[in-house]
Amino acid sequence: MYPDALTGLLESVSAQTTLNVDPDPLVIESFDDPSIFKHPFIYINYSDRQDWQLTESEKQALKRYIERGGFIFIDAGISASFLGTQNARSQGQSFAEWRVRPDLAELFKEIVPETSFRPLPRSHGLFRSFHVGLPDSSLLPDTVREFVVNEKWPQGSYSSMGLDVDGRLAVLAMPVIAMGWGRNEVGKWTRSIGFRIRESAEGLSDRLSEAYASGEPFEVTREDGRTDIIYTQNQAMASWVQEAGGDWRVFQYHYSQEISDYAHIFYTQLGVNIVVYAFTH
Repeated sequence: MYPDALTGLLESVSAQTTLNVDPDPLVIESFDDPSIFKHPFIYINYSDRQDWQLTESEKQALKRYIERGGFIFIDAGISASFLGTQNARSQGQSFAEWRVRPDLAELFKEIVPETSFRPLPRSHGLFRSFHVGLPDSSLLPDTVREFVVNEKWPQGSYSSMGLDVDGRLAVLAMPVIAMGWGRNEVGKWTRSIGFRIRESAEGLSDRLSEAYASGEPFEVTREDGRTDIIYTQNQAMASWVQEAGGDWRVFQYHYSQEISDYAHIFYTQLGVNIVVYAFTH
């Protein structure tokens, strides 16, 4: 889906850290390829594989790989089920509640039945294995800065699910971040990225509590265990939210060059942290 993304990330790892990594990744057709045991890191983009019904040989190979200390990162490996994928306006990102995709959860339950995916706390060492905190937030427009710093990516963390095996993080799943890595031949980012944020205003709660939503509302569980209710329009386009504390806020979508550049810097920083963490744990 993002053909230049991984090479772009590996080039950033080489430029920013002392790790000596080859920017040209080895591409395999099957997980029972014996070459996986010569490499400590497997990157998987969930969307690049249509069928997650692995053969027994592949399952056993991944089990041995994990037991021998290998690290697996599954990009786009978690999603929010209510968001849908049936139309162009469906949202590929969640608003609060993340779940490992069911076929992945079932697969790894067969491979390592003694453990299961759990959310990574924002205090997890992965988020500060090399870069600590967010990029310079003064680069962001005033319209989005406070939300990004305090709610979207606090302390440079990101929604993540992990499998711990023998006391270490062995398998990591995240919403897609590869979209933030790729550059073209002249060094420009290959994709434009916008931000979805929650905004409030005086009297908004009264107006939204009586507003009509054409789409189905969905309950999502926050990190603190409380529940938000998301109201949607136009087949999964989120419009507003009734938050657990009783406040109502609208979703606004912001796009600018500054926002896109900041997102690319953050996603690259996060990717570097993942690679460094994998190589040092």
